[in-house]
Amino acid sequence: MAPVLEKQLLGAAGAGDNNNEDEEGQSLWTSILSEVSTRSSSKLPSGKNILVFGEDGSGKTSIMAKLQGADHSKKGRGLEYLYLNVHDEDIDDLTRCNVWILDGDLYHKGLLKFAVSAQTLADSLAVFVVDMSRPWTIMESLQKWASVLRDHVDKLKVPPEEMREMEQKMVKAFQEYTEPEEVTPASPQRRAQTAGEDESVVLPLSDNTLTHNLGIPVLIVCTKCDAVSLLEKELDYREEHFDFIQSHLRRFGLQYGAGLIYTSVKEEKNLDLLYKYIVHKMYDFQFSTPALVVEKDAVFIPSGWDNEKKIAILYENFTTVTPEDPFEDLIIQPPVRKLVHDKEISAEDEQVFLMKQQVCVFVDIVGFGCHESPGRTGSPRPSGRAGQPNVTSGSPMTAVKKPDPNMKGAAANEGVLANFFNSLLSKKTGSPGSPGTGAVGAGVQGSAKKTGQKPGLTDVQAELDRMTRKPDSMVSANNIPPPTENEA
Repeated sequence: MAPVLEKQLLGAAGAGDNNNEDEEGQSLWTSILSEVSTRSSSKLPSGKNILVFGEDGSGKTSIMAKLQGADHSKKGRGLEYLYLNVHDEDIDDLTRCNVWILDGDLYHKGLLKFAVSAQTLADSLAVFVVDMSRPWTIMESLQKWASVLRDHVDKLKVPPEEMREMEQKMVKAFQEYTEPEEVTPASPQRRAQTAGEDESVVLPLSDNTLTHNLGIPVLIVCTKCDAVSLLEKELDYREEHFDFIQSHLRRFGLQYGAGLIYTSVKEEKNLDLLYKYIVHKMYDFQFSTPALVVEKDAVFIPSGWDNEKKIAILYENFTTVTPEDPFEDLIIQPPVRKLVHDKEISAEDEQVFLMKQQVCVFVDIVGFGCHESPGRTGSPRPSGRAGQPNVTSGSPMTAVKKPDPNMKGAAANEGVLANFFNSLLSKKTGSPGSPGTGAVGAGVQGSAKKTGQKPGLTDVQAELDRMTRKPDSMVSANNIPPPTENEA
């Protein structure tokens, strides 16, 4: 009996040790799973979307690429996609935030369905980009793209309960805004907490605040603010103009519960502030920058800070307009200057140009001889006039083919031109006295003198030689009596 009892006691002791090991193993797995679940819950959420709207050339692609850290200038069409790397240093986690940039043409607004859906709307942020270098387009652009976004949200058909919850979240975020330096229980944006009072009790909104609640955060980004100095110099903008623009932007922002920030990619102004504010609104990162309203080209109005009374401070500088005046009454588009473009002139081939000049020079010479000749009037050229210099048989002029006396002056000129071109076609290269050896008869005569040969001139060369001696004939012609009736 003793050995059996001993075995039973040993078996019971072994079973107890196994149970303890199992319990320790279970507690270890439980701690590992709880730790993993805690880490996963603290990770940055993925699937966040930034929707960017704006006119073509407003700089929306450039500024988002600058936030991404890329300096490329590639611009797409339709719907562009970028992403921002978001890093949380506290938990050492990294995620990507999607950026969808809609084309400035309203034709592409249907592509928004690929960027945001009813399921991803709650994780989205809308950014309206306006161009300070063209301030007359600001309000029209804001109205247009806000309408596009409202229409798209309505088409998503989000369940009414979810949409109401999103809208209440926007109202609460706007009402509970507190400036970083005023984080106290007695903040003017929040009532002092008392025993038994709910923390969600806040001051009501004004009449013009969040009248167009989209259920998602909205941010107005005014780009190219470095153009402020250019507007002052070229278009004579004054402080009143910039205050008027800012007042309209802030009043529009109140309607959508939007923030406002002035930026400049060229001067890298407020770019870091823009990135920090975006990740603050998307991922609840700590944000400690207060509102900035002193510099007219570096304004920053966080969502929830502004109200009608603060905007009214700008009205004190208005002298020629009132706050209720239409935006286009003061911010007028300057007249467009039409640039006069000179027609492009292409140079012709050098050889063609020289050939034309050669023909023109020859026509001028022949025309001069015809104008001086009595044949200009169309009458037949008189032959054998008194005082006409006689040409000996040995003269080169004996080879000249005289035009038909019955031909008119123009026809005679055509005959001379025809003889000239025929001589060019029939000339022999290297033959003495040919047209290739000289452009005029003087050159040919000079070569003949050197060789001692009598030049064999063509008809055209003889005509040119005759025209060179024209002044003598003109002098003698002045002494010729007028022709008789028979001669005429």
